[in-house]
Amino acid sequence: MEIYRPPACLLTPKKLSPDMAKSENLFLGMMSGTSLDGIDTVLIRCLTAGGIPELIATNFQPIDDQTKNDLLNLCNAPEVKIQTLGQLDTRMGHIFANAALNLLQLTKTKPQEISAIGCHGQTIYHAPNDSYPFTMQIGDPNLISELTGITTIADFRRRDIAAGGQGAPIAPLFHRLIFKDDKQSRVILNLGGIANITLLDPNRPEAAFDTGPANILMDYWVSKHKNKPYDHSGEWASSESVNKSLLKIFREENYFNLPQPKSTGRELFNASWLESKLADAALDLSPSAVQATLLELTASTISDAIKLLEPVDEILVCGGGAHNSSLLNRLQTLLTKSKITSTAVLGLNPDWIEATAFAWMAGETLAGRKLDTRSFTGAERSVYLGAIYQG
Repeated sequence: MEIYRPPACLLTPKKLSPDMAKSENLFLGMMSGTSLDGIDTVLIRCLTAGGIPELIATNFQPIDDQTKNDLLNLCNAPEVKIQTLGQLDTRMGHIFANAALNLLQLTKTKPQEISAIGCHGQTIYHAPNDSYPFTMQIGDPNLISELTGITTIADFRRRDIAAGGQGAPIAPLFHRLIFKDDKQSRVILNLGGIANITLLDPNRPEAAFDTGPANILMDYWVSKHKNKPYDHSGEWASSESVNKSLLKIFREENYFNLPQPKSTGRELFNASWLESKLADAALDLSPSAVQATLLELTASTISDAIKLLEPVDEILVCGGGAHNSSLLNRLQTLLTKSKITSTAVLGLNPDWIEATAFAWMAGETLAGRKLDTRSFTGAERSVYLGAIYQG
């Protein structure tokens, strides 16, 4: 399958006119996912209430290695010091604030021209099925609001959990707005650290859930053995054959058989999970064979999930994994009844969908509009997503 590569100008930042002000409904969105590689920041304009926003500018700000390591240690530690958690919450608040200010500087936009910032924060732990369900994102929004002078909307997921939902995935709310088609059935496949799918069908109920790992395990393995942040286009994985015995052990994970709605994250699929499975397998495999099998795990579990939703006319891919041609080719082989392509064919760069979603959600929350996550997370009712920290 030929992978669509968007031209550099596809989402080129647009020049802002001097008279652009709050009446233009400008919002910033910031997202840092399970990959922990950096912060996606976008500037959007919402022209009409509930309408499709216009993407004006984008920027990616890497997270420094020390902070990334500290975040990983916090996510993976069996016990956490409150002081460590508090300090990282404050540090991430500074990092998010700097990301927002950097984009404003790049676009020559004044803070007073921005209606609000929608900041997802950095997920530390997600446990929607605990006896006391919770999800935790850090990056103190009080600090973001104070340092930028801009009203900040954050903590989007916990109200959904309070209403009986999984708290994830919630980006499908935005998928519904921009991708739903009256004539064809679509699945939106988001390939971040974790893979999630959204079913948008004119004749069937909507659905969304996490299928399991997308890039998270492959990124860990290539970092460990190649000292690279990711496997470019899946080239290393495609250099070796899949080990079926190891794949079988991977796929025995109970999460893959759970009914929807369901969600997961780094608290399950992490380095310890992978290393324990490799120890159980006790196979003499090359690192590249493990990488090939991890790619197959991602592809096969996504394929299994989508086949449950067939017929599906089109699968639109977003997230960093949209650039992994080996993964997309394998998915197309497994899902022959659907056309697989990047969201870029619709003029929407796959790298900025989630950050744009949280900028849009900030606008909805600021306007006092409830959002209906019931078909995506299992929430009992529509709720306001996000708390408002006045600028």
